[in-house]
Amino acid sequence: MRRRPVVPPAPLPQRYGIDPVRLRLPSDGGWATVRDHLVERLPVPSAVVDAMFGERAVVGVDGPVEPGTPFTPGVYVWFHRELPDEVRVPFPLTVLHRDERILVVDKPHFLAMTPRGRHVAETALARLRHELDLPQLSPAHRLDRLTAGLAMFVVAPELRGAYQSLFQERLVRKEYEAVAPHQDGLDLPRTVRSRIVKERGELAAREVEGPPNSESRIELAERRGPLGRYRLLPLTGRTHQLRLHMSSLGVPIVADPLYPSVLPDAAPDDFSRPLQLLARKLEFTDPVTGAEHSFRSARSLADWDGRPEK
Repeated sequence: MRRRPVVPPAPLPQRYGIDPVRLRLPSDGGWATVRDHLVERLPVPSAVVDAMFGERAVVGVDGPVEPGTPFTPGVYVWFHRELPDEVRVPFPLTVLHRDERILVVDKPHFLAMTPRGRHVAETALARLRHELDLPQLSPAHRLDRLTAGLAMFVVAPELRGAYQSLFQERLVRKEYEAVAPHQDGLDLPRTVRSRIVKERGELAAREVEGPPNSESRIELAERRGPLGRYRLLPLTGRTHQLRLHMSSLGVPIVADPLYPSVLPDAAPDDFSRPLQLLARKLEFTDPVTGAEHSFRSARSLADWDGRPEK
């Protein structure tokens, strides 16, 4: 069996809770120097690469890399990427529980869980690492950027697998709340099962023919005029599962920009219409201590409670 290369620890610290970029130089190629390879590989002008070397910002295991350092296949280099301009999400990220193993927070709408694409420093993971001085913090599961509510992170890196497995093996009881139109004649409660696919590069997921890979329990908790407050129990965890299942029932979640149809992107600083979906409860048995955990979000949905995001 071919062994994976041993990855040395990063010689650069995190910056604003963001890990440095790590590159392993490829096993073949006609580059004379590390600088030549980075000029070809990185999606920035060569002057930017030269400035990185001039600032001694490209680092190897033995320290800063000079621009004339010969290209050596398999060698690792690290550097910090330039952070994109991001509009700060003006809502607090509230810590509900913290111990030496896990961290549970109440995430606001619009804040991404982890760095990706145009959301890097303005993410829950980066904020928590930086503000709580927890550089090895990692997410235990996923929560959509537009969804508010409970999110769990793992503090101790050696326990990451144990807590992530809880979600992968469906050992966490999750309950969501949503505001959506009320539809007379819609038979609820019901369990919705479908096959969901999401192609890389596409914003929206879709339902297709085939064996179901998603399952959600949908209940109507309360009605007020044309709107309903729904209790949603996902039994699986496909991307956008609850949003897609609600839309397929003819009651799309209020302010959903993707379902039933994709709407133009809002301005990055427009926080006026949050998706009316909230991760309300998390319950599970701790895989390390055996303790029973039950967490509840204190957030509200503005279209139901009349209180704006704070």
